[in-house]
Amino acid sequence: MAERAFDFLRVNEREGKPREKGITEIRGPYYDPMGPRELRDVLETMGRYVDIYKFSGGSFALMDREVVEELIGICHEHDVQVSTGGFIEHVLIADHDQVDRYIEESKEIGFDIVEISSGFLAIDTEDLVALTEQVTEAGLKAKPEINVQFGAGGASSVEELESEAAIDPGSAIEEAKRHLDAGAYKIMVESEGITERVREWRTDVAFEIANEVGIEHCVFEAADPEVFEWYIKNFGPKVNLFVDNSQIVELECMRSGLWGKKSSWGRITSYTSE
Repeated sequence: MAERAFDFLRVNEREGKPREKGITEIRGPYYDPMGPRELRDVLETMGRYVDIYKFSGGSFALMDREVVEELIGICHEHDVQVSTGGFIEHVLIADHDQVDRYIEESKEIGFDIVEISSGFLAIDTEDLVALTEQVTEAGLKAKPEINVQFGAGGASSVEELESEAAIDPGSAIEEAKRHLDAGAYKIMVESEGITERVREWRTDVAFEIANEVGIEHCVFEAADPEVFEWYIKNFGPKVNLFVDNSQIVELECMRSGLWGKKSSWGRITSYTSE
């Protein structure tokens, strides 16, 4: 790792990559395109703090194959893993007979992680766990998501989500444990129903998932600075988080203790015994 500028200034200790704690996953193409030049700029400046780059919304299926391979290659140059994002549920519905090929193609094109999303699916837990096993057997990392709100993972409004039944956190926790037993790499915790598209945050659910599943096994979606500040304040700077690529600098300044808001300024620290 290159020498950090102003390295005489103290920052909170960060493990080197590959990390198991303090993982930062960033969103790639979704809201707007991200080409090779922009991605290089992001990773050449902040790549040491990025662990996973996630394509969202099946955006890779709109691009030339060589462009997708180039983006993945840039990530690998900076020791950043690449995730398919939560697209497999679309494949399960629209191309049910192509699931095996989807996993094979993900490996061939260079992806490291296949996210197993289920926010819009009515599907048995056994089937989802079988997907985790299949992805793992293919030599890729399975990253299943758990939800406490049906319809999570899209752009649904608060009113639309309120019209759907909430999911018992206990069942989501049991599903997460089964995925981990089947070899899952990490568990993606969707924000809808917890801190996103809700009138009041359900922080009790976040605590329950962290305590029961194990905070080291979870990657929490934190779509806004107020959300990732809450997670850092309550779970510490080594909590695993998924944010938009535009938020990586603010997030890392907060993790490091260099910067913060009124409620977190000077309060975020780490300690390593000698």
